[in-house]
Amino acid sequence: MLIQSLSIVVEHLNHSAMALCGLSNPSSSHHSHLLHNLAATPPHRKPKASFSSPTLSPPLAVSLGRRILSLSIVGFVASLELPLCLPMALASPAPEPELVSYTDSQEGFTLLVPSSWIKVDKAGATVLFEDPNKKANNVGVVVNPTRISSLSEFGTPEFVADKLIQAERRKESTKEAEVISFSERSGQAGTKVYEFEYKVDSTRGGLKRIFSAAFVASKKLYLLNITQSDGLENSLDVERRMMLEQVLHSFDAISST
Repeated sequence: MLIQSLSIVVEHLNHSAMALCGLSNPSSSHHSHLLHNLAATPPHRKPKASFSSPTLSPPLAVSLGRRILSLSIVGFVASLELPLCLPMALASPAPEPELVSYTDSQEGFTLLVPSSWIKVDKAGATVLFEDPNKKANNVGVVVNPTRISSLSEFGTPEFVADKLIQAERRKESTKEAEVISFSERSGQAGTKVYEFEYKVDSTRGGLKRIFSAAFVASKKLYLLNITQSDGLENSLDVERRMMLEQVLHSFDAISST
C-alpha cells in the first residue's frame, strides 16, 4: 500500500508541476518508466527479511513510519527531476525616448524630436538629429525658397507623393521605392501640410522607411524627413510608430510675429 500511495503522490506532484510550467505529460520518459515499475510491484508480496527487527511501540512506529514516508516522497520527487518552474526574465525592448520641442525661429518652423537623439551638422540639411544607437535613424529638415504660396498650387498630396517617389527612383543607388500612404492636415496657422510614408531600398543603407511632411509658408518650402531603418521586414512596433508619427504631426510653421 505504501508503494501504491507513493506512486499516486509522485504522479500528482509531477502533473501539478508540469501544469504550472504549461507542459504536457511526456509520452515516454524515465519518469513514466519509474512510475510504471512502482505501480507494477505486487502489493501483497512481502520482502524477505534478512534480519529480525525489534518490536516498536505503536506511537513510535507511527512516528517513524510518517518520517520514512516523508523522506521517501522528498527523495523520489528529487530523483524524478520534476520540471523546475522559475520565472524567466523576458528581454523587453528599450523604452522609446521622450519627445522635446525644437524651434528654429530664424527659419520659422517647429517640431518634436526624441530627447536622446543628437543634433549633427550635415551639408544640405537645415537641421538633423540622429539616433545615437543607430545613425541611419534620423530626423532632418530642409528649408528652401520657393515661388509658390501654398502646396496646393503645386498639386494634391497624391501628386506630390508621386514626385517624391520619382525623385527617389532617379537616384543611382535606389533599387526600389514604394508609396505606403499620403494625407493632408492643417497646421496651427491654417497652413496646409502634406504627409507621406514610403519605403526605399537602396545600395546605400539598404531598406528604409521614410515619414515625410511638407508645407509652404512665407515663400519657403519646408520638408521634414524621418528615416527609420530598423525591422522593416515586419511592421513597426506600436511604440516606435507612435513616436515617429508624433514627430511627423508636430512639424509646423511658427508665427512670424
